[in-house]
Amino acid sequence: MVKLCRLTLMCLLPVCVHAQTRSVAPDELILNVTFEEMEHVPYQGEMVLLTIHGIYKRHITLETLQQPDLDGFNWMQLGEDHWYASTLDGKSVKNMRRRMALFPDRAGEIEIGPFRHRLTLLDENNAWFEHTIESEPLRLTVLDAPVAEGWWFPVRRLQISDNWSNAPDQLAPGEGVLRIVRVSALGASPDMIPPMPELTSPSALIFPHPEKRLVDLTSKGPESVAFWRWTIKPRNATSAIVEPIRFTYFDTDARQMHEAVISPQRVAYDTTLTGETSPEVAPPDPVRLNAAIVSLTTVAAGLAGVLFGRIPGGRITLDPLRYWLTRLRLRQALHRASRDNDLAALRRAAHRLDALAPSNETRSALLDQLDTDIFAAEPASVDTRRFTRTFLGSLAGRVPENGELRT
Repeated sequence: MVKLCRLTLMCLLPVCVHAQTRSVAPDELILNVTFEEMEHVPYQGEMVLLTIHGIYKRHITLETLQQPDLDGFNWMQLGEDHWYASTLDGKSVKNMRRRMALFPDRAGEIEIGPFRHRLTLLDENNAWFEHTIESEPLRLTVLDAPVAEGWWFPVRRLQISDNWSNAPDQLAPGEGVLRIVRVSALGASPDMIPPMPELTSPSALIFPHPEKRLVDLTSKGPESVAFWRWTIKPRNATSAIVEPIRFTYFDTDARQMHEAVISPQRVAYDTTLTGETSPEVAPPDPVRLNAAIVSLTTVAAGLAGVLFGRIPGGRITLDPLRYWLTRLRLRQALHRASRDNDLAALRRAAHRLDALAPSNETRSALLDQLDTDIFAAEPASVDTRRFTRTFLGSLAGRVPENGELRT
């Protein structure tokens, strides 16, 4: 319907006066198909731009452009057909323009058959009749792709950005970071971009996410975009190095092979949060101390008073008390997250408790398994109560069997 209205409006534009008869002169309806001028013979897989241009001096009621079987090519149309008016030999004519991107999938001489434009015209009695015009066939010479290691990736322009959800070397204890690499390629279809690489690191947990691919159709050809995403977390308190990403591409303008390198990156916890001092912890619900704890605190205060008189200079430190209170708040947060089945809060409390305790292989394995269950492409169910019992047992130095604490 939109196409019909557009053509009707075009027919209302001033055109040169021609008798509307069933006899159609050769110069009244013209269809040309041409390749964009290239200074070189294209390689297999390299984009070639094609333009279909129609010039019409007759009123057109309906139209359908039929393209040949483009055997030997992958192709895509660059947007909708563009209809416009222009002047030819001092007279107004209608024009149709279509742009296509072709990607030859084999080498040699490839022939493109004629395009056919089926038109519905008017005769001297204002009756409709069918008339078809066609373009001349084309031939394209294509060279074999150069021998290269890895993925053959011809592109007119390549842009890469490396983004992180937060500073990768200033993570809070137990925190992960999301890395997003964006690859934008002009003159390539989405399937031509190399597959998402495997990100590696000797000392980090890496969880890949499904990649996404999009395409924007521009007048210069398709611009395809791939998003590669990973969640990364150091395995322990030491920093981890994520190794670089490398792939090759062929610059079709410069006619040169290049290597794209995405630099390595250090991923680490913030040292100010992993030392002996406690990390910043969001205050949970007020701690309710029972009578026994209050009595114990009173005794501790009295003992501190005695020690105060015996320690030279009369100076004592409250760091052990702060440390104990922090552990108590985090343990309560862990129990609350387990009860509410809040995996994010459970993971946060567990990692912060782990940062306050001496390293423990059993506890590290528990945390790694929890991260794997949460961040995997298909997350697994987590028994929060079982995890909490096992984790607190590892903090106390009691390694449970089969996930159950010994009593």
